[in-house]
Amino acid sequence: MDEKAPYIIEANELRKAFGSFVAVDGISFHLLPGECLGLLGPNGAGKTSTIRMIYGFSPMSSGSLRVFGIDVRTGARAIKARIGVCQQENNLDPDLTVLQNLEVFARYYDIPGREARNRAAQLLKFIALEHRTGEKVTSLSGGMMRRLVLARALINNPELLILDEPTTGLDPQSRHQVWERLELLRANGLSILITTHYMDEASRLCDRLIIMDHGKILVEGEPQDLIRSHAGDHVVEIVNPREQVRDMVRSRGFMHDMLDHRIIVYGREADHLFETIGDQFCEETCIKRMATLEDVFLRLTGRELRE
Repeated sequence: MDEKAPYIIEANELRKAFGSFVAVDGISFHLLPGECLGLLGPNGAGKTSTIRMIYGFSPMSSGSLRVFGIDVRTGARAIKARIGVCQQENNLDPDLTVLQNLEVFARYYDIPGREARNRAAQLLKFIALEHRTGEKVTSLSGGMMRRLVLARALINNPELLILDEPTTGLDPQSRHQVWERLELLRANGLSILITTHYMDEASRLCDRLIIMDHGKILVEGEPQDLIRSHAGDHVVEIVNPREQVRDMVRSRGFMHDMLDHRIIVYGREADHLFETIGDQFCEETCIKRMATLEDVFLRLTGRELRE
């Protein structure tokens, strides 16, 4: 990293347009060294378009974007040598073994054969696949394949790891295995940029979050700060609420979402939400719980389905 560059990634008024469609609309953000930054947003929010500009897959339309202090428009080759990318798609070579997939990929970075084999062996142990080295990747489960894609992204000892929905479609056990590996990498100081649809994944892995929609940044901050600011501490969900409940929520000025057959009320510690609403108005079906990042996401981006 350039000693004069305080950020791993620095984007200013970054924009990406496909004809008349604007996928990323003038966003500005940064990634600090050793930080894990999460990009959240519904389908079509602009997350993947953003990271594709960062790792040089898609040219930016306007704005400025620097990685390691290097302008992506003039130093793409130097940037690519120092990053690892784990894309959404499983693009492993089905004709090669587990070990060969790593060794062949290492050649793109001019890593000598013996060193490539040593690195591959270390990474396969790191992701707990050292017992499958000679097998074709088609014999692996979905979770194993995602771990192998992660290992491949680490073959060049990157300073920045970019992960585009790394655990989509995995069962809970496989997701947790991937999370544990990423937590080890973060603990060792690796800078990570991740997109995800899983709010528990974002809360667990990310130091800071950016929530996007329609190509713009809605909010940015640490997970717990976002939860407190936009959903409070406690939540009460009431199914088929009486009008008396609706009136009380409005009169008390509680943060809330009025849905067709349900009201979701958000409160802070001082509001004593569980006692105020739960004890008096929970003759109906009522759920009392802590506020989560998913509450924040839905409040900011809406609850309608995105195609």
